[in-house]
Parts: sequence; structure tokens; C-alpha cells
Amino acid sequence: MMPNQDFLRRLPESDRALRKRDRLQQRLHLDFWLLLLLLTISAGGLVVLFSASDQSLGTIKRQGVYFVIAFVAMMVVAQVPVHFMRRMAPWAYVVGVGLLLLVVFYGVGAKGAQRWLSIGGFRFQPSEFMKLAMPVAIAAYLGQRHLPPVFKHIFWTLVLVSIPVVLIIEQPDLGTSILVAASGLMVLFFAGLSWRYIFAAIGALLLSLWPLWQFVLHDYQKRRVLTLLNPEDDRLGAGWNIIQSKTAIGSGGVPGKGWLQGTQSHLDFLPEGHTDFIIAVLAEEFGLIGVLILLGLYLLVVLRGLTIALRAQDSFGRLLGASITLTFFVYVFVNIGMVSGLLPVVGVPLPLVSQGGTSIVTLMTGFGILMAIATEPKRVTR
Repeated sequence: MMPNQDFLRRLPESDRALRKRDRLQQRLHLDFWLLLLLLTISAGGLVVLFSASDQSLGTIKRQGVYFVIAFVAMMVVAQVPVHFMRRMAPWAYVVGVGLLLLVVFYGVGAKGAQRWLSIGGFRFQPSEFMKLAMPVAIAAYLGQRHLPPVFKHIFWTLVLVSIPVVLIIEQPDLGTSILVAASGLMVLFFAGLSWRYIFAAIGALLLSLWPLWQFVLHDYQKRRVLTLLNPEDDRLGAGWNIIQSKTAIGSGGVPGKGWLQGTQSHLDFLPEGHTDFIIAVLAEEFGLIGVLILLGLYLLVVLRGLTIALRAQDSFGRLLGASITLTFFVYVFVNIGMVSGLLPVVGVPLPLVSQGGTSIVTLMTGFGILMAIATEPKRVTR
């Protein structure tokens, strides 16, 4: 038998295997490629966190528990029908704004910020819920209207985005407010927003810089901006984190010093090395190669998410999937930008790598929504 004939004889078996895999994905409501990428990043994150936390097994165990909870949340949310999410979107938005208002009057403070609610000894941050409620609500609003959106719909979208963002800024929590705003504005962008509106918004932002500086930004936020421009001005104070972070990144070179061999983190020169500045630890120990591998994995997640969004069956799914995916990109961009001294420090963790529970559960819940979109049953049209 000729080789090409053998190939043709085996092809139906391959097709059956692919169909079997697709049926399994549909039954479990999971996208296996996306799941594999998330598991790989999470496992690598635990390796880096072990070093960044001074080889603390307790920290790794807690992070492992958070990952288990997060993946369970992802799998549960993946089972929710997309049309049910669309119906519940307005209620989710109202509940989210209501919780943020409760923070204003009954919030629990810590380190000069009032961001949490405490119910029966359980403390949670309502702004994390808004990271998901926002894109779902805006996608439901715009998905039911003719696209690209007209001025009226753009106006009301901006109102819906602004209300929770202002409440979060007042807590104050600039980092989370940026992510919540991005999750809503991404939906508007993918809805086909005209470039004249985008340029007009950029112009309005430039004109508002001085009022924002004078009347909106808190003193510590102004110091962060000034530190970004000249960290050497206060080497032992506000500029310490950025200087030590850039030192750690540069000292790793291309190959890195080796796992557990970093000096900036293990000699306590690098504050918050296990949270916001963890990529500096990765860069020092695994070098440019390690950073590029992580960025490559992040890029594959973004590409997979956008592929899922493009294959969604309606405008709601496409807008929501693209927003969740690009908001994940904003997480990565802002964290790496602030750690490398290109953006002010705003307290955004590195996705699936930095220590933390709430942010991981929020991220994985968002990916659960993506998987629900990816495995939504095909609609039969007559």
C-alpha cells in the first residue's frame, strides 16, 4: 500500500478523535487549549513565588488553595449558559454599584484605604466583583443595539462606566479603577467605536490632566507620578522600590542567576517581591529568557481568548469575550510597566504569578465566562 493511501485510510480515525475531543469539551464546557495555558502559567507562578517568598511552604500552600478555589470557580461559571449571563447583566451591575456604595458608609479600612466590606467575619473587596460585572453589563447593553454605537449609546455607556470607577477611585484604589474602566471601555472599543470619538477622548484626557492633578489625585498618587519621572530624587524613600526593581531586572541578564539565587529579593532589597514586583524576581533568577517565555504564554492566552471571542455566536459573546481577554492584557501591561519604571506604581498584581487570592479567583472566573462562550451550543437556524 502506498504511503499516501495509508494516510488517507487513517484520516477518518483522526477525524473521529477530533470529534470525540470536541464532544468532551462541549460536555465539560472547557476549552482545553486555554485551560492548558492557564495551568502552565499557574504552575510556573508557584515556582517563582516559592523563591520570592523566601522558600515559604506556607505561602505556597495558601496560594495552592487559592488556585484550587479559582479553578473550581472557573469550571462552575463555565457551565452557566451565555444567554443567562446576558439576562442577569443589569442585576449584576446594580448589585456591584450597591456594594461599592456600602463601602462608602460601612467599609473596613486598612493602610489608609477603605476598600472592604466585612460580613460575619468574612471580608471581601466589592471592586473585584465589579471587574466582572462591568464588562458583562456593557456587553449586554451594547449587544442589544445597532453597531457601531451612536452618540446616545456611547454617552450612556460612559455614564455606566464612570459611576463605579468614581466610587473605586474614592476608596482610594487607582489600580483597580483602571482595570474596571478598561473592562468597560474595551467593550465600547470592540463595538466599533469611531476613531473620531477615540481621538476626541484622548484630547479631552490631555486637557483634563491639570484639573486631575490639582483636584482629583491624592498626595501619595502625585508622589508616585513624580517618582516615576525621577526616582533618584528620593532614593531611600519613594524611589526605593523602582530603583531596586530595575536593579534586579538588569542584574539577571539573559540567562539569569538561577532559581533561588537572586540577591535583590533574598537580601530584602526588593520590597513586595512576592506580590506586585514578582516579575523582578523572575527576571533576576531566570533572566530575559524566563521573562520572554512568560510573555509568550501570556500572548498565547490573549490570542486564544480573541479567537474564542471571534467565534462567539452573537454580539454579546463577541464583545464580552474580547473585553475579558484585553482586560487580562491590561493587567500584564500595567504590572510590567510599573515594575520596569515605565508607569507609576498603582498596585496591580501580575496575573496568576503574584501572591493573592481575590485577584486570582476574579481572573479565573473571567476565564470561566470565556469558556462558556467557547462551548456555547450551536444554534440551529431555519
